Amino acid sequence: MSEGTYETLQVEEREDRVVVTLHRPEARNAISGRMIDELHEVCDRLTRTPKLLLLTGHAGVFAGGADIAELLRRGSSEALQGINSRLFERVRRLPMPTVAAVDGWALGGGAELAYACDLRIAAEDAVFGNPEPGLGILAAAGACWRLPELVGESVAKQVLLAGRNLDAPAALAAGLVIAVVPADKLLDEAHALLDRMARSSAMALRLTKLVVDSPGAHPVADDLAQALLFEGEDKKDRMARFLEKRSRA
Repeated sequence: MSEGTYETLQVEEREDRVVVTLHRPEARNAISGRMIDELHEVCDRLTRTPKLLLLTGHAGVFAGGADIAELLRRGSSEALQGINSRLFERVRRLPMPTVAAVDGWALGGGAELAYACDLRIAAEDAVFGNPEPGLGILAAAGACWRLPELVGESVAKQVLLAGRNLDAPAALAAGLVIAVVPADKLLDEAHALLDRMARSSAMALRLTKLVVDSPGAHPVADDLAQALLFEGEDKKDRMARFLEKRSRA
């Protein structure tokens, strides 16, 4: 995976992470069928070779929504295929943590893609919204159930029913984003967040994410995941270094 391979994405692979920039500047990075296909390719790679994922948008916009011209042509058959929702669920289920760095507009499908990530960090000008009912449809790619989990039913209904947009301070207050930073510092702060996670055990991160995303399986899932980690050399090495460092303090 290298930069320049895709039509609608810019993809940079690093040792411990993949950075994906949504890149349709002519359409405010609107999520098209082609972009969906290319994001599936990224998910394929990250499933085979798990790494952290950073998603962001080109030129000060995360994603202005789904491609309305394409949505207009879709009928019930396409709706039942869950073209966008299946992709966003794949993003949600990637093995390693995912971060959306949101600058400018994250509307409709763009907002739903950000909601599917594990964490979101926002620039000061970020705006989240789901205006789908104004176009005669609903936010059917995860927002109707994922957003209430993230911000609570009341705020979610304000967004989904009343058409409220959440600017960066409101998104922070609602717990939708981890931090609000100046736009020119957004990627630096997002990478700093990924750096902190990258210092942790990769297997511990994977199993923690798996357990957190498995409601109803507790405490058995917790115990099984912990049992695997307890037998790992990584855990033994990390704890031995911790104890050695404390003994010298």
